Amino acid sequence: MSKNETTKNEVKNETKFKKFLKRKNIEISVQRYLIDALGLMAQGLFASLLIGTIMKTIGVKLHIPFLNETIWPIAQQMTGAAIGVSVAYGLKSPALVLFASAITGTAGNALGGPAGAFIAAILGAEFGKIVSKETKIDIIITPAVTIIVGVLVGTAVGPAIGAFMTATGNLIMYATTLQPFIMGVLVSVIVGITLTLPISSAALCMMLGLTGIAGGAATAGCCAQMVGFAVMSYKENGWGGIASQGLGTSMLQVPNIVRNPKIWIPPMLVGAITGPMATMIFQMENSPIGSGMGTSGLVGIIETIPAMEAAGKGGGMMWIGILLLYIVIPVVLTPIIANFMRKKGWIKENDLKLNLE
Repeated sequence: MSKNETTKNEVKNETKFKKFLKRKNIEISVQRYLIDALGLMAQGLFASLLIGTIMKTIGVKLHIPFLNETIWPIAQQMTGAAIGVSVAYGLKSPALVLFASAITGTAGNALGGPAGAFIAAILGAEFGKIVSKETKIDIIITPAVTIIVGVLVGTAVGPAIGAFMTATGNLIMYATTLQPFIMGVLVSVIVGITLTLPISSAALCMMLGLTGIAGGAATAGCCAQMVGFAVMSYKENGWGGIASQGLGTSMLQVPNIVRNPKIWIPPMLVGAITGPMATMIFQMENSPIGSGMGTSGLVGIIETIPAMEAAGKGGGMMWIGILLLYIVIPVVLTPIIANFMRKKGWIKENDLKLNLE
């Protein structure tokens, strides 16, 4: 066979493979895995572990055993399943793959935590999609392949992935205790940026197991982004913008950031200020899932309370820290920086306008 014929066959085979992937809706890209799947994973966490944790806190505080003794343990146990299903949904999986992913997520979570569940669910779902509707016994083959591949991956790499993410999180937390100012700035700004980008800061902090004062700095950075964008864009978006960004997500500003990246400067600067204040002055702490949520649904604030109390830091100083770092400073300081930039012409009229219709 000539060299030209070999090349033609290679091109033909590559084209067939691409067509097959397209038919199976398999897209190997950053968008599909780190934005779609990871973003949906955060919703799976929210619908299981996070909402269960909130109910547990309410149950303990208000003495409602049904919330903290019945719902909380079930929500905690089902976290892996929720991650598996949410990731498979983010990958646009067919029904049988979607349902079987509850098992792959559970296996991955049991062996490697949230990161293990994420990897196991992705590979299980993608292989399930490959065989989906390719045989006459689809109802057996598709869920079987999804489960076998996902559980094998969870068993093989889950512990290593979980250990790596835990070690990374521990390193960040240890470094924050050694260098509370520098790490307070870095953790606050980086996690805040992650929250606004179309990836999940909640999933990231959960995978890292980010707690302690590093968790407090992360919360400060998230609040700076959400509250900051909400108040600095009040002129363009009114109270609807306050609610959608301050209690929802600052991710709504991503299209505007792409058009004018300078609008990101004010909330970043505020996060660089409140982060080290959280680590050095108020010694704020948070849970892994609260660390990456900020004021979204007030979860970051709600999770701060039991985390601080467990560390023996509850009381007046805690409430002052929550009010000052997470709300007051972003509300006051972000518009001041933004107005200065407006006068300089770096931020122009309607640069922060959202489509809220």
